[in-house]
Amino acid sequence: MISKEEIAHVAALSRLKFSEEELEMFTPQMDEIIAMAGQLQEVDTTDVVPTNLIVDEENVFRNDEVEKMQTREELLKNVPETKDGLIRVPSIIDKEDDNQ
Repeated sequence: MISKEEIAHVAALSRLKFSEEELEMFTPQMDEIIAMAGQLQEVDTTDVVPTNLIVDEENVFRNDEVEKMQTREELLKNVPETKDGLIRVPSIIDKEDDNQ
């Protein structure tokens, strides 16, 4: 059986903080999870083929071919405001804050 101290130790290693009530709640839950994992260890999988994908699909890749690229002018024609060939956006920094 896993102890509350072991749960607290693993939590500290994971940089998690649990209250005393949470430790009281998580300890039996973790004990059940560990017991279930133990039950899985008992299952005989000798003749079971390892499975990493349960659906019969394959990824479809396209050929890596050069396509026509848009010019800067074509890309910027729908932009509300430009300056020197770049997209101009509103400032998000208040100039008065620079002095502080």
